[in-house]
Amino acid sequence: MAKKKLGIGIIGSGGIAQGAHMPGYAALADCEILAVADVSEGARNSAAEKFNVPHKFKDWKDLLKIEEIDAVSVCTPNTYHFQPTIDCLNAGKHVLVEKPMAISAAEAKKMLQTARKLGLKLMVGQTARFNPQARAMKDFIESGAIGDIYYARAMALRRRGIPGWGAFTSKKLSVGGPIFDIGVHILDLTLWLMGFPEPKTVSGTVYNPIGTRPGPQVAGMGGWDPAKYGVEDFGVGLVKFKNGATVVLEASWALNLAEDIHGTILCGTKGGVQSSPLRLIREECGALTVADPQILSGPSGHAEEVRAFVECIQKNLPEPVPAEEALITQRILDGVYESSKTGKEVKV
Repeated sequence: MAKKKLGIGIIGSGGIAQGAHMPGYAALADCEILAVADVSEGARNSAAEKFNVPHKFKDWKDLLKIEEIDAVSVCTPNTYHFQPTIDCLNAGKHVLVEKPMAISAAEAKKMLQTARKLGLKLMVGQTARFNPQARAMKDFIESGAIGDIYYARAMALRRRGIPGWGAFTSKKLSVGGPIFDIGVHILDLTLWLMGFPEPKTVSGTVYNPIGTRPGPQVAGMGGWDPAKYGVEDFGVGLVKFKNGATVVLEASWALNLAEDIHGTILCGTKGGVQSSPLRLIREECGALTVADPQILSGPSGHAEEVRAFVECIQKNLPEPVPAEEALITQRILDGVYESSKTGKEVKV
């Protein structure tokens, strides 16, 4: 008797679904994408045709009626991560939800509680952890090569990279800008490399002088409407942890820099490690040495993320990106926005 394929549903069938999640599932012989759901007729038709999906719906609740669906990727705009995830879990489906997990720690906590109560997998789409470079950094750190980490910089800085499509710049649909969009990736990666210490306080500030400015645009990713620009274009946060460590988070879609900066720097008691480029810094023989490790090959982050999600379901393993860790990240992101609003340091 042939082994049953894992039935997959896709809620939100736009760019991230068609560019990352669906190719990941399609590459796995033991998975079958059975249905897509999207309020956009064009998006759902395109996804269904491109990946030969037999069912397509406007309402995700109709997708959940298909008993053969075992797991769902939720790839909707930020505001619509919470309810589809809750509905999927209540329908008995495992969930891989795109980042950020939710638009608030309160929502994220309810999602986590529902998954744990029902005994279902809930994983968050943090692809940066699955890149070969990130895995090498994790190995260096866990080997004790750099000692105890007490300071890190998490940077996702685009000079000009305001998304000119989708819901990214809509306050109603996305709530946050680069802090939620790309800052969450580099923050999650940094915290994962540090072993997810417990945060104590957050202070931060967000700005949007470039996104809201009328007139000629220097646009790197398509144009946008300044009159409808509702989120930050740059944000910075300082996070203090209960173990004494400190992290600085910087994220921008638009900032007047000489070049884009994307990566993390982690400093420990014996050395340091950084990405972009990957470097290992050590105190050796009375000097500081800098090594450039060579990562020759490896799977893409998105492909490995989907494969790991499927494996954790099939083998009943812990989620590679558990919702408990995503909740910590969400608490910090909430703290950056709250601190910017109040002008005060926020307890996390």
